[in-house]
Amino acid sequence: MTQIYAFGLGTTTTSSTGAMLDCFFPAPFKTPGTALADAIVSQFPAGSGEVTAETIQTFAEASTDGPTRQALLALCESDRNLCAVRLDRDEAIDSTAAAYLKLHLLSHRLALPNSQNLDNIFARLPNVAWTSDGPLAVDELPRALLSARVKGKNLQVFSVDKFPRMTNYVVPGGVRIADASRIRLGAYLGDGTTVMHEGFINFNAGAIGPNMVEGRISQGVILGAHSDLGGSSSTMGTLSGGGAITISIGENCLVGANAGTGIPLGDRCTIEAGLYITAGTPIMVIDEQGAEVGQVKGRELAGASDMLFIRNGATGRIECRTNRKAIALNEQLHAHN
Repeated sequence: MTQIYAFGLGTTTTSSTGAMLDCFFPAPFKTPGTALADAIVSQFPAGSGEVTAETIQTFAEASTDGPTRQALLALCESDRNLCAVRLDRDEAIDSTAAAYLKLHLLSHRLALPNSQNLDNIFARLPNVAWTSDGPLAVDELPRALLSARVKGKNLQVFSVDKFPRMTNYVVPGGVRIADASRIRLGAYLGDGTTVMHEGFINFNAGAIGPNMVEGRISQGVILGAHSDLGGSSSTMGTLSGGGAITISIGENCLVGANAGTGIPLGDRCTIEAGLYITAGTPIMVIDEQGAEVGQVKGRELAGASDMLFIRNGATGRIECRTNRKAIALNEQLHAHN
């Protein structure tokens, strides 16, 4: 694994434990120049921990990358809850700071979905009240709400969750997001991606770009370039019944409105509106001449390209119209020719 370095500003609870609630990394970076690498290796061991503004100043002076240098210098203006993370190996997450760094790497486009070890992420991310005043510990929320009311203010609570919205930490270039609350930190949005109001992208999931997303991209799912998800469509992720199967959608695909898939799709595939394909869905395969090739379960078509999934309006049967070269059918199906 390429070494990853990040310096950020954390938020901790007001209790005596001082537990970390979140960590903001404005400019994580991979293996830097020699001078900066030497400074990090000599002053900060692998892992995560607190640092001082003076330490970050040293790293800023050694940095040759303009944006990184500016971000580090901005952090130096505060000496409150400054933290640092150095990852030499892609291991299971062992701290809240490390969890936030790996989520930042995804949203900064420094790592693709499913390319990092995210084991223990739920255990290391605390449940947080995300408010108009920033993150608060859940047990501190009642007092904060009362205090705000007493002062004539209205403290808004946007959610109580382990994952915050991405745009409070990272706004990647070249994207449009209609409702920022529906994009979690750790989502990957490639250049040219548009997410409409009904669109949702979970952590460790994303769209390579350019894409139009009006449906749900679940955890672990990747949407290929020039593919679109219609309104209220969905993809089955590993946290929503997909098990260990990684669902991906190739390039130039369309999943129609209110449709969805629980199998990976190759390139140039279409699922008609309102049709959900799962691994166990019985599907009649029909070739380009209109001849029935045979019935299969959805899992037998997983990953294939050039498929059109429709529901026959007369019979209600689910059909896959394709050409024989697009899929490799098993011997039993070939026997039905």
